Amino acid sequence: MKKISILIPCYNEEDNVIPIAKAIEDELKKSCTNYDYEICFIDNCSTDKTRDILRFICSQNKKVKCILNARNFGPFNSECYGMMQCNGDCVIRICCDFQDPIDMIPKFIHEWENGAKIVVSQKTSDDENKIMRGFRTIYYKLIRNMSSVEQIDHFTGFGLYDKSFIEIMRSLKDPVPFLRGLVAELGYKIVKLPYHHNKRRSGKSKFSFFKLFDAAMLSFTTYTKVGLRIATICGAFVSFISFIIAIIYFILKLLHWNDMPMGIAPLVIGVFFLGSMQLFFIGFLGEYIMSMNQRIMNRPLVIEEERINW
Repeated sequence: MKKISILIPCYNEEDNVIPIAKAIEDELKKSCTNYDYEICFIDNCSTDKTRDILRFICSQNKKVKCILNARNFGPFNSECYGMMQCNGDCVIRICCDFQDPIDMIPKFIHEWENGAKIVVSQKTSDDENKIMRGFRTIYYKLIRNMSSVEQIDHFTGFGLYDKSFIEIMRSLKDPVPFLRGLVAELGYKIVKLPYHHNKRRSGKSKFSFFKLFDAAMLSFTTYTKVGLRIATICGAFVSFISFIIAIIYFILKLLHWNDMPMGIAPLVIGVFFLGSMQLFFIGFLGEYIMSMNQRIMNRPLVIEEERINW
């Protein structure tokens, strides 16, 4: 009998962990009776009652497992580590807040049984603020056009992953994994299923502006070279223009030595312009260097504090 692993990353989800575990178990018992299953939580050092509730759920149901992280290692490290700990024939990664519809699980499994190694969900509609959705759409278009690897629009990680893909993730030993990029990069044929992204059942989103920015920079620095190429091209262009202007000013000054006071305005404008360009691209270059530094240090994805029912 094949085994389905359901991975649920969570952080401060005390109102959702019991309902999501019950809803998933009910769906599996109703639609996936021919499969064994495990429901695996990985908690990213919650500060509310989530951990105590997870311990209680695990004590009541041996098919529910959980890993409690020693601290918050970030959403990307935590979910990838959790996926690599699952031992099912496939892993379905789903959010704890009910934004990912549970009735997609049998659809994923159906495509998997038809030979798909990766089945992902693609948001075609949602209850999100229209302005935020617009920004997300622009971001996905940018990263898709800039990346050498075809990226998936409006993909959050909700999907099914065959154990062969999980084995590749384990072998990579990437200390800064980005699941959405790995899915597109590793070459498996991907089946995309459309879905409506629901509102959170309870609580607030844990993705602040800075975490969203961090995700954007991780995808840019990992899967694109465009930032560095733009810096090189702009730097060469500005240097060339500056050189031409300097030559023109020098010639005009020689020809009109007494009639053409140089003044300080060109100097001030040039310094501020060049300074702002340098600061911008030094910051952008720093993002690449920081990404490289994290990989060179090769630290573990997660340090566990406790694991239950494994």
